[in-house]
Amino acid sequence: MRTLLSVLLIGVPVMLILTLVGVSHGFIEDSHRRTLGVGADIFVWPPGHSFTSFGGSPMPDKIVGRLAREPHIAQATGVVTVSAGKLPWDSITGIDYPAFKQMSGGFHFVEGDESHIFQQPGDVVVTTEFAKEQNVHLNGKVKLMNRDWNVAAVVEPGKLSAFVQLGELQDLSNAKGHISQVYLKLDDAAKVDAVIAALKVVPGLEDYGIYSADQVMDAMSVDSIPAVGMFVHVIIGIGVFTGLIVVSLSMYMAVLQRTREIGILKSLGATKGFVMSLIVMEAGAMGFGGTVVGIALSFASKAVLKRFVPLSLPQAIVVEWWPIVLGIALGSALLGAIYPGMIAVRQDPIEALAYE
Repeated sequence: MRTLLSVLLIGVPVMLILTLVGVSHGFIEDSHRRTLGVGADIFVWPPGHSFTSFGGSPMPDKIVGRLAREPHIAQATGVVTVSAGKLPWDSITGIDYPAFKQMSGGFHFVEGDESHIFQQPGDVVVTTEFAKEQNVHLNGKVKLMNRDWNVAAVVEPGKLSAFVQLGELQDLSNAKGHISQVYLKLDDAAKVDAVIAALKVVPGLEDYGIYSADQVMDAMSVDSIPAVGMFVHVIIGIGVFTGLIVVSLSMYMAVLQRTREIGILKSLGATKGFVMSLIVMEAGAMGFGGTVVGIALSFASKAVLKRFVPLSLPQAIVVEWWPIVLGIALGSALLGAIYPGMIAVRQDPIEALAYE
């Protein structure tokens, strides 16, 4: 029972590490999917903004027409993005649906159909993830921006999360005549770099953020999320400390319980190295077992997050981290076994045999 509890206590910090890493990678994978989903080759942000900025409408919508007239730009469409929840990625996006459909290929409907969307003020189209997290369905009501919206359709994920009419969101966010971002589609995707270089020297566009889809996805990494790297290291430190303390306590109790057995081994000629190896092997087994339990628990945490908060906390299973957490668990377990092992090898055989 002591060993099983020790394995479980090692598995918990392993699970915390894998869950945190999985959530951070889940955000990145989800962001990449959404970036590709809109179908744009180039993204344009206003001066002072970037692909890590959320919300706001500081850019005049007249820039859409201006960009559309530039060489090799086949289509341009502007959007307004407003935060709709406690987290920045919980956003509502105002779109010009005909232009958005032409660029992205339109929605894949799960509930409702195209003929009934954006037919009246207050219509919103949401993804299945958003609908599941908010527990809404077709013709249901969802509260966003302190207003009740009618769910006109539920669509497959991959293109942002919630959509309303562009003009309506501009009015509600006091951003009439302004947009947050511009999507550009080229007549030849191979000319992306040349077009970006040409746009950056257009008078008035020098300070705008103009990036290719590849640049946006490359910039969306775990390191770009503020403080995540430091938080991961803190959790790893907690995992190492927890594993060290748990194994040290468990093996210390094991040594006390096996005093007579250790005395018998030493009286039969067991060397200090042999006795230490027994302690180290048991600690290593607990570290390995804790890793297996932690990996299993990370799958359980993914299922829980997917069930209750699929949009806010998407979690990926990052297999590349399994050897890392195994090394962390084994390292902390072996460090925790040093002190109990030293006690074991120093025991006097005669005193150990007389121990009650």
